[in-house]
Amino acid sequence: MAGIKEIRTRIKSVEQTLKITNAMYLISSANLRKAKGRLDNTVPYFTKIFKTIAHILHHSPELEHDFFDQRPDVEPQARKVGYIVVTGDKGLAGAYSHNVLKLAQQRIEEQNNLSLFLVGIVGRIYCQNRDIPFEEDFNYVAQNPTMRRAGEITDEVVARFLSRELDEVYIIYTEMVSALRLEVREQKLLPLVREDFPWDKEDEPEYRQEIRYIPSEEAVLDNIVPNYIQGMIFGALVESYCSEQSARMTAMESASDNAKDMLKKLSLTYHRARQAAITQEITEVAGGARNAR
Repeated sequence: MAGIKEIRTRIKSVEQTLKITNAMYLISSANLRKAKGRLDNTVPYFTKIFKTIAHILHHSPELEHDFFDQRPDVEPQARKVGYIVVTGDKGLAGAYSHNVLKLAQQRIEEQNNLSLFLVGIVGRIYCQNRDIPFEEDFNYVAQNPTMRRAGEITDEVVARFLSRELDEVYIIYTEMVSALRLEVREQKLLPLVREDFPWDKEDEPEYRQEIRYIPSEEAVLDNIVPNYIQGMIFGALVESYCSEQSARMTAMESASDNAKDMLKKLSLTYHRARQAAITQEITEVAGGARNAR
């Protein structure tokens, strides 16, 4: 059995660890609520953009645009595909980043002309350790997803798509379906598909009105589609951030429970050792008294 001093030292160490895991749980919980609120505040804006795109496509069925160009002239094996891979900047979040990288690795093995755009230090380290080339590394985005940073990513992939450096663009991220269920998603960003913008008759006003887009429908799409892409990327970044915080909360809760169980066992061991020491001391005192007679 370990000595009393050693057990007391271990108890203090576990108590310090418990304080840290509890603090990290509370921090992740606060970050989760803050990120969700930030995303909810942007929903009306991007909903309006979605409806505007749907309105233009509905009333101009013959309209062709670069953002909807499926590029049928490019053979499947020759298509240049870009993947935005969203991981975390830190560990202690269970299998959060591992699950994203697992899907990304599958796409790397399947695609011939694949370009990676990394969000998160974990993804960068993963690629560097395996000599996997990547086009761009967006630092300090995973821990603080903002519209501005989502715009930087959007500008990069949209420019490459319009210049035909990329024929398709996807984003791999984690969605927090519930507090206990996180799922890795793969979402196509470009090119857009007309069928994804259905026109709801309920959005049509009761009175008949003519909406004019100045200078033209094409020019309006040139400006609002990148904003729509930015909204999808921002949503994916926030969902990933919320998923990471949820995964870290679960991991820290499990670690705290384990620490509490360990403290109970150590306390029991400590009391037994202390009782044994007291008993030993009493025995020695009694033995000394008998010898003194």
